[in-house]
Amino acid sequence: MKKYLEIAKIVSVHGVHGEVNAQAWCDSPDVICRLKKLYSKDGSTVFKLRRARPKSETMVILGFEGIDTPEAAQKLRNTVLFADREDIRLPEGSWFIADLLGMECVTEEGESLGKITDVFNTGANDIYEITRGEKKFYIPAIPSVVLKTDVEAGKMTVWPMEGLFDEN
Repeated sequence: MKKYLEIAKIVSVHGVHGEVNAQAWCDSPDVICRLKKLYSKDGSTVFKLRRARPKSETMVILGFEGIDTPEAAQKLRNTVLFADREDIRLPEGSWFIADLLGMECVTEEGESLGKITDVFNTGANDIYEITRGEKKFYIPAIPSVVLKTDVEAGKMTVWPMEGLFDEN
């Protein structure tokens, strides 16, 4: 499993004190606001937060230690920020999307249905895109369809409701 997970992207400068607007790539900007540090992809660069606050449902305003001018903040534009997975507490029965991507989907009998290649949020529930060869199938991430998720084994057991995996 990846130690560092993509969590946001800096999209613009905010104000005159070196703050930035970042697009949150997590369930809520509040997740980012609870963190003390963000990282570069490999963790070699640490961005210590001096201030973080939600701007909207998908945006957060961030202020970093050592970045206190608009010019310095502008240099961070388009930077993808990462969080250490150990700094984020997930509710029971939740997973990081990064851990689901590439996971094999199987029936209760062990028949492979394909691999998870994308996750979409519809508001009501997530939708998993399953790719098998050239075909793509979509399943709702609901308990009656997703029976078991084993992140360690990289396997998700699903109930293939009638019509979900039709080849036509």
